[in-house]
Amino acid sequence: MDHVVWRRAGAATAIVATLVLAGCGFGPEREPLPEGIPPGPGTPLPVIDVHAPGRAAVQLRGWAEEQAERMAIPVQALEAYGYAAAVMTNSRPDCGIAWTTLAGIASVESRHGTYRGSQVGEDGAVRPPIIGIPLDGAPGVARITDTDRGVLDGDREFDRAVGPLQFIPETWKRWGVDANGDNVVDPQNIDDAALTAARYLCVSGGDLTSELGWQRALMTYNQSSSYLLTVRDRAAAYSIGRRV
Repeated sequence: MDHVVWRRAGAATAIVATLVLAGCGFGPEREPLPEGIPPGPGTPLPVIDVHAPGRAAVQLRGWAEEQAERMAIPVQALEAYGYAAAVMTNSRPDCGIAWTTLAGIASVESRHGTYRGSQVGEDGAVRPPIIGIPLDGAPGVARITDTDRGVLDGDREFDRAVGPLQFIPETWKRWGVDANGDNVVDPQNIDDAALTAARYLCVSGGDLTSELGWQRALMTYNQSSSYLLTVRDRAAAYSIGRRV
């Protein structure tokens, strides 16, 4: 099932609309956003051991701290995006997903795990949990009856998107992966969510270094052209170290 089946009827009235920040904006002193698809890959990742025990993403602490404040992204979130991209470079070098794409998506979906006052902890956990609106068939919202008995979303009647990358429970059940070595596959952990999103996008789009592949991946994640363009702009901003 598509990750975003619940948003097909109109992203403007779904929860994602409440998460979208204002446009990047331009001033006379600001560098224009790079054009084109896919957006740029951003600051190169240092070489890390993606198989290291525990929360391997912490190996990117120095890399993340150098740019997190400038881009207004929590350090732990930026580590998670970088680690997910590094894992996919190791396991799916044909995909070419960049951390900037994951950051662009997470910016739209949950402000990098900070939506409505949530925070990303040192362990990557987002607290309090981020849970979307009920997918109850209201105007602009798909109807998806409960698929997980409320285990992930606390709703036994309808599904709700969960976590900083906003997965519906059925999609999480199929694609979710443990990325921080705690033996728990948790959509509310930004490490797990970022790597799950990266895997999903690579399978959906194939070669994300190509225009067609990147567009296909994003349209699978959310079948909205406006969503795709917003993610592109935010990822492009991050590719030059700029906040959105």
